[in-house]
Amino acid sequence: MLLEIEKANKRFGGIQAVRDCSFGVEKGSITGLIGPNGAGKTTLFNLVTGFHPLDSGRVYFKGEDITELPPNEIFHKGLFRTFQIVRGYEDMTVLESLLIMPTQQLGENFWNIWTKGSKIEEQEKKFTKKAIEVLEFFEMADRKEELARNLPGGEKKLLDLGRMMMADPELVLLDEPGAGVPPSLQQKVNNYIKRISDDKNVTFFVVEHDMNVIMNLCDPIIVVVEGTNLTSGSPEEIKSNQEVIEAYLGEEERV
Repeated sequence: MLLEIEKANKRFGGIQAVRDCSFGVEKGSITGLIGPNGAGKTTLFNLVTGFHPLDSGRVYFKGEDITELPPNEIFHKGLFRTFQIVRGYEDMTVLESLLIMPTQQLGENFWNIWTKGSKIEEQEKKFTKKAIEVLEFFEMADRKEELARNLPGGEKKLLDLGRMMMADPELVLLDEPGAGVPPSLQQKVNNYIKRISDDKNVTFFVVEHDMNVIMNLCDPIIVVVEGTNLTSGSPEEIKSNQEVIEAYLGEEERV
């Protein structure tokens, strides 16, 4: 398992958001995480990435215990997270928003500016070349000087995926990749996620409330209810599971 969560528990005041929750994400998979509103999905993402501390339980990434690490250290270990609302670069151009992502940039150290000027320039050229290649991958090279805020919702999601590619992660936690994306562009976003998984050997762990998105994108799918895992399986197994139908999909989704 690339990611393992063991008996995770998290309480906020009188609310038990996550309760004895255990599951794993296989390397190379696009694993979905679904559940009713308030089931603990976003809290689980926050626990994995260090934004909230666990009350009890452990999180392992590549076999290493990362339970008590801060978010920046978890990021540098190769775990990247997106958010439902794309944010953080609205006033930058598309190209600039990609160039801030690579880690260990020499130009971030003040003294390197005076002592390693040629190496900084060489590194900047390398990162710029990579950023252009990323934009070409998403067929967005002609938008490189556009302000990120001016992109439509679907292209903002693609730009978020591009920022992820600049960071070279091994595991990406995708929060609602369908949010703000018109139905006409959703399949395009899904196809890019699948291509990144296949071509770049990136593992994805996806939270999504849109069942069409999750069923067409993810396999396996993990179901959580009231803060703990109910079941997991293939899309077809999840769609036909009576417990899932009653807890999440609703009677109208009976197959």
